Amino acid sequence: MTRTELLADAAVAVGVLALSLVLLAAGGAGGSQADSRDLDALGVALAALGSLPLLARRRAPLAVFAVTAGASVVLAAFDYPPGPPLGPTVALFFLGLAPAAMRARPLLTAATIAGFFALHVTAVGLAQDEFPVVPLLAGTVLWGGAWVVGDRIRQRRARISGLRERVLRAERETERERRLAVAEERTRIARDLHDSAGHAINVILVEAGAARLLQEQNPTRARAALETIEEVARETMGEIDQLVRVLREDGTSEVEPPPGLAALDRLVRRHLSSGFQVSVRVDGERRPLTPTVDRAAYRILQEALTNAARHGEGPAEVELAYGADALTLSVVNPSSSAEVGEGHGIVGMRERVALLGGSLEASGRDDVFQVRARLPYEARP
Repeated sequence: MTRTELLADAAVAVGVLALSLVLLAAGGAGGSQADSRDLDALGVALAALGSLPLLARRRAPLAVFAVTAGASVVLAAFDYPPGPPLGPTVALFFLGLAPAAMRARPLLTAATIAGFFALHVTAVGLAQDEFPVVPLLAGTVLWGGAWVVGDRIRQRRARISGLRERVLRAERETERERRLAVAEERTRIARDLHDSAGHAINVILVEAGAARLLQEQNPTRARAALETIEEVARETMGEIDQLVRVLREDGTSEVEPPPGLAALDRLVRRHLSSGFQVSVRVDGERRPLTPTVDRAAYRILQEALTNAARHGEGPAEVELAYGADALTLSVVNPSSSAEVGEGHGIVGMRERVALLGGSLEASGRDDVFQVRARLPYEARP
C-alpha cells in the first residue's frame, strides 16, 4: 500500500467517525427520540469501532464490514439515537469496490451482509419496541445502493483495465510482427544477394577466361566478353548497393523487386556469350504469374544455371511446364560429379520453394545433375 492510499483511507475513516459522532450527539441532544441514550464514552468507543477499521478495507474488506456492522448493531441495541449506520454503509461500498482477488466466496459474502442487516434491523426494532418499517426500507435502499455503486465502479475499472491490457497486447503483437517482417525481409535480401552475386561472379570468371584466351586470336570476341563483364558488374553492383542500403536503414525502405521470367532470355544470352550452351523449352500455355512466383522462378533458374555452368560438363537444358495449378521448372546438365550438395545455392532454392508451398528436387544419377522445382500459382505457405 502506498503512502497516498494510506492517507486516503485514514481520511475516510476519520471522516466517517466524525460524522457518526455528530449524528449521535445531535440525536441525544433532542433528536427524534427523547428517551434515547445520550452520547457517552461507550458510544464514542462503539462509533470508533464502527468507523476506524476502514483503515484496513483494502486488505480485508469483508472483515472490515463485519466489524463495523457489529459495532452498529451494538449501538442500536444499547438504545443510542437511531440513524444511518455510516461505517457499515461505507464498508459495504468498499466491499463492492474490492477486486475479485480480495473478496471472499460469494455465498459467504451474501450470508454475512444479510445476517448483519437482519441483526441491525432487529436491534432497532427491539430498541423502539415496534416493527422497524422505516429502518428496514431505509437500510435496504442504503446498503443495497452502496453495494451496487461499489460493484459497478469495480466492473468499470475491470473493463478499462482489460481494454488497456488488450491495447498493450495488440501493440506487443504489432511490434513482434514488425520484427518478424523485418527478419523475413533481411533473409530475402541475403538470399537475393547470394543469388545475384554468385551468378555475376560466375559469368565474370567465364568471360574473363574467354577474353584472356581470345585476346590475340579473336579480338572481337574478346572485346564482347569484356563488354559482358562490364555490363554484369555494373548491374550487380547497383543491386548490391541497393540491398546494402536497405540493410543499413534497418529494413525500413522498399527494395526494388528482382527480375522475373521476363529476364530469362537475357540470362540465357549471357551464358551463351560466355560459351556455355543453354536450351530452353516451354510446355503448356504461358499464363500470368504472381510477382512472388515470378521472382522465385527466375532466381531458381538463375542459381541452377550458375551451378550448371560452374560444375557441369555439357550444355544445360531448361524446361518450363505450365500445368493446371503449378509451374514446374527443370534444369538438367551432364556432370561427372553428380552428387547432391547442400550448399547455399541449394538451400536458398529450397527456402524459396518452401515459402510458396511448393517442392524442390536436386538429384544426380548417371552423370546427370537435375534440379526440378514445382511452384504453385497461388502461394500456399
